[in-house]
Amino acid sequence: MAQERLAAHMIRDILRLHIGEGLPLRTAARACGVAASTAAEYCRRARARGLGWPLPAELDDGALGRALYGEEKPSVDPLRPPLDFDTIHLELRRKSVTLQLLWQEYRASNPEGYSYSQYCDLYRQWKRTLNVCMRQEHKAGAKLFVDYAGETMRYVDEKTGQSCEGQLFVAAQGASSYTYAEVTATQQLPEWISAHVHAYEYFGGIAQLTVSDCLRSAVKTPCRYEPEINRTYLEMGQHYGTVLLPARPAKPRDKAKVEAAVQVAERWILAVLRHRTLFGLGEVNRAVRELLERLNHRPMRRTGKSRAQLFEEIDRPALKPLPAAPYEYAEFGRATVNIDYHVAVDWNFYSVPYALVGQVVTVRRTLGTVEILHHTQRVAAHPRFRTGRGQYATIAEHRPKSHQKHLEWTPGRLIEWAGHTGPACGDLVRRILEERPHPESGYRSCLGIMRLAKQYGAQRMEAACRRALALGTCSYHSIKSILAHHLDSAPLPDADALIPAAGPRNDTVRGSHYYQ
Repeated sequence: MAQERLAAHMIRDILRLHIGEGLPLRTAARACGVAASTAAEYCRRARARGLGWPLPAELDDGALGRALYGEEKPSVDPLRPPLDFDTIHLELRRKSVTLQLLWQEYRASNPEGYSYSQYCDLYRQWKRTLNVCMRQEHKAGAKLFVDYAGETMRYVDEKTGQSCEGQLFVAAQGASSYTYAEVTATQQLPEWISAHVHAYEYFGGIAQLTVSDCLRSAVKTPCRYEPEINRTYLEMGQHYGTVLLPARPAKPRDKAKVEAAVQVAERWILAVLRHRTLFGLGEVNRAVRELLERLNHRPMRRTGKSRAQLFEEIDRPALKPLPAAPYEYAEFGRATVNIDYHVAVDWNFYSVPYALVGQVVTVRRTLGTVEILHHTQRVAAHPRFRTGRGQYATIAEHRPKSHQKHLEWTPGRLIEWAGHTGPACGDLVRRILEERPHPESGYRSCLGIMRLAKQYGAQRMEAACRRALALGTCSYHSIKSILAHHLDSAPLPDADALIPAAGPRNDTVRGSHYYQ
């Protein structure tokens, strides 16, 4: 009826004006823009149900309409074949499938069946009986949901023999509920990324969206509207061509599919393994994989099909293909380019173009490489030093032209030049080159000493080198100071005077025998 479709607030106004304020029915109807007969029908129905004015506070517009006219329900014709709502609901998950297409297929096999409007109304009425989480519609290949379970998996560490608690990672396809699970040692970033890589390989394809929780490994700064995704996690998503979509904070229904999958995995995997003693994550995940296959091939009550069957029918054809190579784990950091056009990474040093001195750059570290990026552009790449500290990786093109000329000087050539000046000068240059952690810094000192030799002459340079060797101050600045203050002509200090006087014996001081 037309009056049943009028806005409920119109009904409320008629009751307020006529019953509440006592206006004549025609006047109230004219003020609300409805026919007097319609206004009379409102009031008659309200009185029949014991409603006056003011209306009860808990009676909102929707409840008022239902109270007066009841809830309109599409009629089911017992002479017509019943509709298979589970199949309709399942088919709608497929890409590009609509209710109109399903109705046309239905009428092709049932010419005397329901009309399109009745077909849609009956399906929507059935759909309202589902719970909120089940009413979410997931198209084929659209979303993959990932999360960690609240319960942990206890196992024994193979090396230490100590009991450990592993974290159960769960991933579920949106349309088919096809599930992947594995146990990781922690929920830290390396394990989080590794679990995703394994899940994508297990499914054999990539969904358009990957929906995750807001744990620290996924989201650096949680936000309802613009969460800041971890840089490594974001790069992994770009590598696989999937959009990372963290759920809203404190909104578990945003990822209701994986919440249900976690509950199922806890019941059919963790609970089954609760009495087994497993050694190491390898044995744990072999046991998990065995139970996972059993879980995915078990028929579900609502559809009568297993998750594996639904995945092959619905999700797999819609998934994007895997990339040629799996994602290689990388960590990101920031560093400032030092004055020597190198950046420090794990106590080793890697060169960048000298024009970036003083600039802040992004460092990307993988297991075997170090990449330096400036404004998202890669400016340098080096093999990563796996061991040691204080090592330098320098590319010749990164040096200024003046520094590149230094490469013409080798340690042998520098020592040979110093030997022509005198034996003391040769010994000093050799010691400088041996003691410096980076040869290039030693070259600079030696070239500075060469310039001093041209300025002050070979004789004074040899005397200054003898004095520096005697004092143990082998550096460019020491030689420069000796020559500037004419200390090269002063007598050398007595060797005994350079040895500090022995103090009282202290048994806590290590002797030379300690280092033998």
